[in-house]
Amino acid sequence: MAAIVVQVTSSSVFYPFPKFLRNSSSSFSGSRFSSCSSASKSHGGDRMGFTDFPYVSPSHRDLMVDLSSTIETRLDSFLNPCNLPPDVQSYQNETGTAHAALHLRSGLHSSPIDFILRSWLHCKLPSGGALNITSLSAYLNSSTDAPNFLVELIQSSPTSMVLILDLPPRVDLVLDPDYLKTFYEDTQMDLHRQQLDKLSEVKPYFSSSLYIRSVVSPTAILVRIETEQLEEVIKTHVSPIAKEVLKTWLDVCAFGNRVIDESGREYLKKRDDMSKSKTIEIDLGSNLPRLFGQETANRVLEALREVF
Repeated sequence: MAAIVVQVTSSSVFYPFPKFLRNSSSSFSGSRFSSCSSASKSHGGDRMGFTDFPYVSPSHRDLMVDLSSTIETRLDSFLNPCNLPPDVQSYQNETGTAHAALHLRSGLHSSPIDFILRSWLHCKLPSGGALNITSLSAYLNSSTDAPNFLVELIQSSPTSMVLILDLPPRVDLVLDPDYLKTFYEDTQMDLHRQQLDKLSEVKPYFSSSLYIRSVVSPTAILVRIETEQLEEVIKTHVSPIAKEVLKTWLDVCAFGNRVIDESGREYLKKRDDMSKSKTIEIDLGSNLPRLFGQETANRVLEALREVF
């Protein structure tokens, strides 16, 4: 989970639960730690392997693994190992209908990285089928005001997916036109959205939360993809665009050497902290108990608050 507040799930932290989950009954509740899907270890800190996205399709999994590997390879020397408790890294409800995993690595004090968060959620739906959500987000600290990175794939059927891909701004773009030019115009970020808009299978996705709509960038990709050839669309269109957006974030934002003065840092830290607090308050605090029970929800929220 993480901190920009865009649609939250027990695995992502930014985009709100779909309405059918927010209103679901207690059939999801309960709490029992699951030992499945723990991060595999390698040099530099616990790297996720293929099994950390165990419920999604091959193209979906390949994309998330590729993005995770890319960001870990570039940022590994700037990150601490994941130190979340095992029963926060992986957990499920007592009925076995909902499973989730979190992997969080905070940045070294000397780095511009606040933390990197990878997560997935799988839950069986009362109406049949299952919901799968995978998320990767990267947050910078107050040494820079460059945008963060977020990608989330929400899939409720083999033929339907919501894609959220963005570099959420951390300043008021009206007051800082140079910021808009540097991170969104000069990088031609809107071309990616335009590419997807040309596909007949792709339609705009509108969050029900006005707050969420207010924190994404003007070039944010929020779309719903409906097609029998979803695997091919992910492989041919979504994957190349997501990789290019991540490359832009790494080159221009994470390693862009953009610094701010002390007064700017104080304001930015206050803004970032408010955003993180809002994330926990709006979605996680109320939705985690519905899926995993109060005990598990408290455990996960406590661990995240220590990081946030």
